[in-house]
Amino acid sequence: MKLIVGLGNPGAQYEGTRHNVGFEVLALLAKQFAAGIAPRARFQGEVIEATIHGQKSLLLTPLTYMNLSGASVLAARDFYKIENQEILIVCDDFQLPLAKLRFRASGSAGGQNGLADVIHRLGTEDIPRLRIGIGPPPPGREATGHVLGRFTKEERLEIVPALSLAAQGAADWALHDLKHCMNQYNA
Repeated sequence: MKLIVGLGNPGAQYEGTRHNVGFEVLALLAKQFAAGIAPRARFQGEVIEATIHGQKSLLLTPLTYMNLSGASVLAARDFYKIENQEILIVCDDFQLPLAKLRFRASGSAGGQNGLADVIHRLGTEDIPRLRIGIGPPPPGREATGHVLGRFTKEERLEIVPALSLAAQGAADWALHDLKHCMNQYNA
């Protein structure tokens, strides 16, 4: 079984924010591979079981708020006895240009607090991840305000196709492997 986790913050006030691109990618995956299946409340999050290109997969959106996402991931991983390399974390990255995708096998959190909590709770940096570029904060704006802000109309024109491509990449990861996705999607 594969576990695909989209990081974000719960609540209407965070919908459409840069920090919630992980949630948006999982919503696209659910729409394509689990249409009509309602999410269940489990593991301090919402879970949908899906079959992605024949691969049984669990789609998880932690509802713990971004900075505590690791608790939800750890609970799901341990319950289903999923190996760390069978987990894909989908999250935002303000150090990447807007709409750029980057698959990685491991590494530091790079300032992404949700990913940092996942790494801390799972006890390893060797967790596959798909980072989605949300662009750097404008001069004079703090990172927190930037990631919790919404995309401008012009930025939405770039990020919406990138989110669709990210969902396709996550589905390819479930079917193939991380190396394939790194070759296909890392520009």
